[in-house]
Amino acid sequence: MAWSTRELADLAGTSVRAVRHYHNVGLLEEPRRRANGYKQYGVAHLVRVLRIKRLADLGLTLPQIAELGDADQHPREALRGLDAHLARTLDRLQHVRTEIQEILQQAAPTDLPPALAGMVRDVDLSDADRALLVVLTRVLDLAVVTDFVDSLRGLPPSPAATAFDLLPADADDTTRHELAIRLLPRSRTLRVMLPRLRSATAGLSAAATRTVDEAVRDLYNPSQFDVLRRVGLLLRSRPGPVRTPRVGGTRGSDRVTAATPVGSTVPHQHGVHSGAITAVLSSSTPGRP
Repeated sequence: MAWSTRELADLAGTSVRAVRHYHNVGLLEEPRRRANGYKQYGVAHLVRVLRIKRLADLGLTLPQIAELGDADQHPREALRGLDAHLARTLDRLQHVRTEIQEILQQAAPTDLPPALAGMVRDVDLSDADRALLVVLTRVLDLAVVTDFVDSLRGLPPSPAATAFDLLPADADDTTRHELAIRLLPRSRTLRVMLPRLRSATAGLSAAATRTVDEAVRDLYNPSQFDVLRRVGLLLRSRPGPVRTPRVGGTRGSDRVTAATPVGSTVPHQHGVHSGAITAVLSSSTPGRP
């Protein structure tokens, strides 16, 4: 019995192209040829093609099939490895399905981890705050960020936060200074409430610190960024109750004025406002509080 390439492919339930590919990658030996040059395949070729196709349908790659050789031995170990791989894939797909169900049921955002997606619904986040929260999930441990958001849920509304959200980009120096003072108590409270956050942010790498710094610059207007900078400076220099000093008053390196550049190299901490992401994101030099 001898079959042409087309006949072999039809019998095996595959294509001529597949048969030729098996030849090219060394999985199938070339058959003898008739006098006219046409290939003539026998039963052994059919059995081999059926075996290759069966193993490929199960999920083995052609290189894996090639490693098994031509002998018709039971590929026990290869199938065990494939089974373990499929088990891991099924677990992953089940996890994905669970996440999808949670997203659908909670109408949760898709850019936050599931642990946070449901929680942020109970927190009044501005668009900028929410975007910053997404950035924080990329540079901080998820447990720290989750603890942070959970603490925000129990805080009362803050008029100062609303004022921060509405602060125009060209706010004057007095307005920015007074708002920083108003935001200070809430930021100080969260510093005490969230030691894990303070510890985590204090230990950020240079790259992570730069990521947070650039995100804050991008998400908030210049006046808002300056207010956050002022809160950070006040938190670092005045750990206790704060009296409202004269705007632009000097106190060494703690001077807080509109003339201080936004990109100041003075070691500082970002005070993220109390409307939502209210905490202190440390970017101070080693040894600084």
